Order: sequence, then structure tokens, then C-alpha cells
Amino acid sequence: MHLFPEATTRFTLELFRQLRESKDNIFYSPTSIMTALAMLQLGAKGNTKQQIEKVLQLNETTKKTAKLAADSHDEENVHEQFHKLMTQLNKSNDAYDLKAPNRIYAANSFQFLQTYLEDIKKYYQANMESLDFVHDTEESQKKINSWMERQTNGKIKGLFPAGSLSSSTILVLVNAMYFKGQWNHKFDEKNTTEEKFWLNENTSKSVPMMKQRNEFNFIFLEDVQAKIVELPYIGKELSMLILLPVEIDGLKKLEEQLTADKFLEWTSPENMHMIEMYLSLPRFKLEEKYDLPGPLEHMGMVDAFNPQKADFSGMSSTQGLMVSKVLHKSFVEVNEEGTEAAAATGVAVNKLSAQMSEDVNCNHPFLFIIRHNRTKSILFFGKMSSP
Repeated sequence: MHLFPEATTRFTLELFRQLRESKDNIFYSPTSIMTALAMLQLGAKGNTKQQIEKVLQLNETTKKTAKLAADSHDEENVHEQFHKLMTQLNKSNDAYDLKAPNRIYAANSFQFLQTYLEDIKKYYQANMESLDFVHDTEESQKKINSWMERQTNGKIKGLFPAGSLSSSTILVLVNAMYFKGQWNHKFDEKNTTEEKFWLNENTSKSVPMMKQRNEFNFIFLEDVQAKIVELPYIGKELSMLILLPVEIDGLKKLEEQLTADKFLEWTSPENMHMIEMYLSLPRFKLEEKYDLPGPLEHMGMVDAFNPQKADFSGMSSTQGLMVSKVLHKSFVEVNEEGTEAAAATGVAVNKLSAQMSEDVNCNHPFLFIIRHNRTKSILFFGKMSSP
């Protein structure tokens, strides 16, 4: 899995570049989106397959993993890695609740190859379901929405609004990620007070600011004038990483300098150190929704959405199979207890110690990441501009 963090981090930041101009607040699950796209890639051939690989940043990974291997062996490596990740994420855990379900819905007029159905089950623990989009669009839409709602403990409702699917819908890709965890050390509600959160140098709004003094993993980045704090959840298998610029208006500069290599270097265990700090973090709740074909096309995945060019002959021998929708909806709530997210967030802390001390006040725009520490996979990525 050692090359996987590179690919997932590159994908996360590339997608962020596509989305960041569209809204002030951003929140999505890159791992969830990547997994669903990888299921598509498994059934794609030719240019369609290569373009999905490029968007998933898997070309370099497969090259590095097996320079001398044949294509089929490359592919096995990639999907085996996704399988390992899915197994890690979906195993039951007493410390937190984490689920990463995926599903493909297809028009029932298409016959799918048995090998493809077996492979998505084998690698992605995912099922394909046939729906009658032609004669019963509304019922098909309800089925997809209620599956999503069940998988995310009721947090993601109405993924497909009325009229978003039609009788011409052929293939729908849905992915979910649900996370609920408690901070390693909770914030005491008695310490939460209304304080200013600066949207920019001239404008502020009043928000509930949670506070605690504790030991956190920390790094100060001199070159980009920013701080990174790691807050673990109970069990420490997941953490929230907060990237906070020093200046109120410093986030744009941080975003521009943020690369996958830098992020992995900055957050490596040898570069972050435990220090005592006084941390202030706003309590917040976000719900976001993204229609992804546009961003994915900009990233290079073009043919999959084009009926003349899409090649999904690894899925079905029937011609004309194309992707008509890729929707992603996310929810996160961060409070004193911890985090609940359907496409989510995370935070936690350690014992007190009397070393050097740092004041970290998240009272202006910052980035936040929820990471699965063992695989270094970014489960959720967010930009908080206005709580």
C-alpha cells in the first residue's frame, strides 16, 4: 500500500483545485469518489480506461509498482490495493463507526458480463443493481436515495432530486462514506464561548468556539507561514489534520503551495512533534453536494461521458454504455464530543505536558482533513471559510 497514499493525496488536491472556486466551504470524500471511479475503470477499455487511470493518478502508481509486469498484472495491483483499503475501512471497530459502501445502478436493458460482476464484488465488496429507468424512473430514483440514506445513518438524504434521472439514464455511480468518532479527549462544553471568526481581514461573524489545553502533534511551516495540528479520535486509527495559515487571508497562498509530496512530507511522523497547546476550534456543520462530470472532465476523464467514445466493453458486450451521472453528497458535524460525517471529519488529543507551548486559534479560514492513519488515506477533505 506504500504508493497508494501518493495517488490518493494527488487525486484529493487535483479535485480540490477543480472545486475550490465554486463555493466558500468545501467538503467531500476523495477515497469514496476514487473507489467508485476505480470500479468503473475495472469495466473500461482503451482510452476510456486510460483516462480514468490518469484522473485517479494511478498511472504512476502502476508504473512504479510493476515496471516489468504486463498490463493485467498492473491492473491487479491497483484493484488489490483498493480491496485492501476497503477491507481496512469496512472492518468493525468499537472505537468509531466507519463505513464505505459503493454501488452501481444500471438500466435493466443491459446485460453485464459475469466476470465484471464477480470482480467488483471481489475487489470492492460492491453490488450492481439493475433498475427500470425507462418505465419507472421515479421508483428507481427512490431506491437509490433510500439505499444511500440507510448507508449513512440518515445523514445523506435525497442524493438524486426529482427529475435528475430520466428514461435515458443508463449507468449511475453512487458512493458513500460515513464516519462517527469521538475525540481522544473531548472539548469541555463549559469552555465553549461565542467568538469572532474572521471571513477575511475586514469581516467577521460570531461562532461557538470550542477550547482546550492539551498535547497535540504539531508542525510549523516556515516557508508557507502555516501550522498543522493533528487531533486523533479515540483509538488513534483516524485523525483530523488542520492546516491553518498564520495570516487571516493566508489560505490562498497555502492552497497554491500545497502539493501531495509536501503534504506527505509535512505530516510524516518524523516531522510532527507533540507539544502542549491551547487550541480553539469552531463548532460547525456542513452539507455539500457535487455534480462531478464537469470536474472529472477537466481532470481528463472525457470519453466515459460521451456515448460515441465511451468504452465499457469490460462490463457489457452491449454497445452504448456510458456514464450519465456522478453525484457526491457529503455531511459533517464537528462538536465537543467529536465528529459525525457522511463523507466526514475528525479530531483528538493526548496527555498534558509542560514542554514548549503553542496557541492555535482556528478563527479564520482553514483546511481540514480526516485521515486513516495506517493507510494514510484521506477519507475526507474540507475547506472551512465560514462556519
